[in-house]
Amino acid sequence: MRLITAGILVLLATSTCALGTEASKYPPPDLGPDYVQPPGHMPEITHEIMPIVDIAILAVALVLASYLALKQRSRKGIWILGVVSLIYFGFYRQGCVCPIGAIQSIAEAIFNPAAVISLVVILFFVLPLIFTLMFGRTFCGSVCPLGAIQEVVLVHPVRLPGILRHALGLLPCVYLALAVLFAATGSAYVICRYDPFIALFRMNGPAGMLILGACFIVISMFVGRPYCRFLCPYGLLLSWASKLSWTRVTITPNECVKCRLCENACPYDAISKPNTKTLPENRKRGVIGLLGMMLLAPLVIGASAWIMVKTAPTLAKMHPTVRLSQRVEREDSKEVSDTTDASQAFRESGRPVEDLHATAAEIRENMTKGSLIAGLFIGLVIALRLIALSTRRTRQDYQADRALCVACGRCFEFCPVDPRNKKPTDGGLA
Repeated sequence: MRLITAGILVLLATSTCALGTEASKYPPPDLGPDYVQPPGHMPEITHEIMPIVDIAILAVALVLASYLALKQRSRKGIWILGVVSLIYFGFYRQGCVCPIGAIQSIAEAIFNPAAVISLVVILFFVLPLIFTLMFGRTFCGSVCPLGAIQEVVLVHPVRLPGILRHALGLLPCVYLALAVLFAATGSAYVICRYDPFIALFRMNGPAGMLILGACFIVISMFVGRPYCRFLCPYGLLLSWASKLSWTRVTITPNECVKCRLCENACPYDAISKPNTKTLPENRKRGVIGLLGMMLLAPLVIGASAWIMVKTAPTLAKMHPTVRLSQRVEREDSKEVSDTTDASQAFRESGRPVEDLHATAAEIRENMTKGSLIAGLFIGLVIALRLIALSTRRTRQDYQADRALCVACGRCFEFCPVDPRNKKPTDGGLA
């Protein structure tokens, strides 16, 4: 490593000397006695090391989180790591760069060839997904600052009704589709704009966002991780990846005794109950329900696509060019008598109005196409959720749900068959 570093430094020094030598070969042209040549200068070379430090700390935190959750099974260690991540990635680094917001940069880079994306953003997006495929959602448990801030304020969790929980669980899918749609069309980065905790991390921002963040903090005191479970689009991606994980967090390292202590300890409804009902009438009812949901799936997908296409004209207004085109059109038709800063700047630029309207029309067309794809995606996710709910799987023990478990470790210390929870017996050894 030292030889490589030394070689790079020698190469840079040699290149700089070569540039200076080449410049001295060609004297400046004679522009007359009155011309004074400005002093030459080389721009300062700055080395931004903080992104590299962030990536290194993220990787170390992911390794440590996976070790604490799967090997040590330490709730205390997970909690401490979460607090450290909250302090560093949240308050010190002010929530940026984060994997959640990186979704938009990735989407824009995919659909816009002119977009530039840094390696740091790509790594922040990919690393938690890789660890989730390997070890489950350990990133959510103690590395994500948004999850950590909700975890530390949860003091009196209450359970939501199942129907409400399943309905709210569809919101991350809609949010993900809209975020990708707006980023792909160059309209807005809605995830960053409406992140409820960024304003709190930075201790400033619009009053509305500060109030929204405060509301989420209050809700998080009673509802376990409301943003993670019912809004976070990256959490949705991690839940899908966790279903395919190589290994995952388990409630107990030994045989389950069905004491239900873990179920009561989990505030995220992430523990699946045993299901051993295999009576013929139950199987028949399950098959009929499954077939019904499969027949309903095309209707759900079609309805979702139709709704999104119908809302495309409204969604297109998120793009500033579309809003400017509409404003200029209203001013030209005398619907409004005043002008805005944007419309005034456009008129002073001398750009033809026809070009503005043509660009806005192209954006609307792209938004319609993207809305169709987003609608099909949302409908497909809803249909698959309905099919999954109608499917009955046989389980002998209480199990942590692969998709819903965030590896917080709350259930570890309640398991009576975990050797780590055994207290010393009396007899002079206690």
